[in-house]
Amino acid sequence: MRQLFGTDGVRGIANIYPMTTEIAMQIGRAIAFIVKKRSKGHHIVIGKDTRLSGYMLENALAAGVCSMGVDVQLLGPLPTPGIAFITTSMRADAGVVISASHNPFQDNGIKIFSRDGFKLPDEVELDIEDLIFSQKMAALRPVADEVGKAARIDDACGRYIVFLKNTFPNKYTLDDFHIVLDCAHGAAYRVAPFVFAELGAKVTCLGVEPDGKNINQNCGALHPELMAEKVRQLGADIGLALDGDADRLIVCDEKGEIVDGDHIMAICAADLISRGKLKKKTVAATVMSNMGLEKSLEGMGAKLLRTSVGDRYVVEAMRAKGCNFGGEQSGHLIFLDHNTTGDGTLAALQLLAIMIKRKKPLSELAKIMTTFPQVLENVRLSSRIAPEQIQGFPEALKAAEEKLGSRGRILVRASGTEPVIRVMAEGEDKQEISDLALELCDVIRRADRM
Repeated sequence: MRQLFGTDGVRGIANIYPMTTEIAMQIGRAIAFIVKKRSKGHHIVIGKDTRLSGYMLENALAAGVCSMGVDVQLLGPLPTPGIAFITTSMRADAGVVISASHNPFQDNGIKIFSRDGFKLPDEVELDIEDLIFSQKMAALRPVADEVGKAARIDDACGRYIVFLKNTFPNKYTLDDFHIVLDCAHGAAYRVAPFVFAELGAKVTCLGVEPDGKNINQNCGALHPELMAEKVRQLGADIGLALDGDADRLIVCDEKGEIVDGDHIMAICAADLISRGKLKKKTVAATVMSNMGLEKSLEGMGAKLLRTSVGDRYVVEAMRAKGCNFGGEQSGHLIFLDHNTTGDGTLAALQLLAIMIKRKKPLSELAKIMTTFPQVLENVRLSSRIAPEQIQGFPEALKAAEEKLGSRGRILVRASGTEPVIRVMAEGEDKQEISDLALELCDVIRRADRM
């Protein structure tokens, strides 16, 4: 049973368990203990976003690592995918990210990359928890010249900027583009503007004045309406909005219309197919991706591999099946030929390159996919229960699926944090899927009252 780690590291309100300095120090000690058993010449990189609490957690993690005789290299504010890149390029034993991604500033989190730049597998996270709660490390105290030291890497941003620019075709520039870029007052506030400006674009920046408390606040990928309105005001060519740790991208076209991750996946998949670069002729995406993406890929002779919700599960499926491209409707876009995790800035560069190659605005490219109507209903229960355990529900679900047939799909899942069942129906006819979703919700509510 997990005590600290969730689906994407450890996360919570900063300075309240489990996001305390005491736990952060123990996590640092545990990571160092594990890497010392596996390799020589040990060092771990630590980066963060712009949250106020990042300072205390950074110092606590560094102290824990050094106390076990392992060196630390501090990267400062850097996007999560930048930390993954630095981990591999500097041949570090692990990379630690201090960020709560799209959450408000009072939250924070710790997620860990292994030396290959991928997030730790479940079994290693469980090993870390065991080391912390079993007190197995308590007596391990290197002394004298055996303790580790910490140093700050001042050029981490520069290294990552060069890496990003190298993913953009050398024959292209962004000289003809006016980009509205919203960095959410987050980890990309220094990196992303430089990348697009150095490639020649005119860049209008939003969300590049972090104060430790304004990360994700009414801006960035969570609130792309700000970016979209600015695109309309200025007549810009495209709007790009990143989230707090810049692993996610939301885009709007030249008309200020939002283009979600599903449409971007369809556009990028078509380009990869045209170049013979889409491995296994497959795109990995979660169960939340629209049926329109599936139909669009079928028309290209490709297929959609669906995974559980979360970019971590997309990456795991991609690696297991030998795929090189995938993502989430929410804007995590993963190009495994370039980086090991979702990267909002990198994804934007790939999209811009396609716009240049095709000589079309984004509004035209986005027509590659038609979005199917989708209805999402939440049913709050008196207590948490799995959908398959609700009296009469499995039979009702089967009947609804048979009625819908190949014209749509139904997804039912329990919330992982509260007593809520989520019913999503998707199909060609909005009235039909709305009726089916409401019928299923009624079955759940009646069973809960019994």
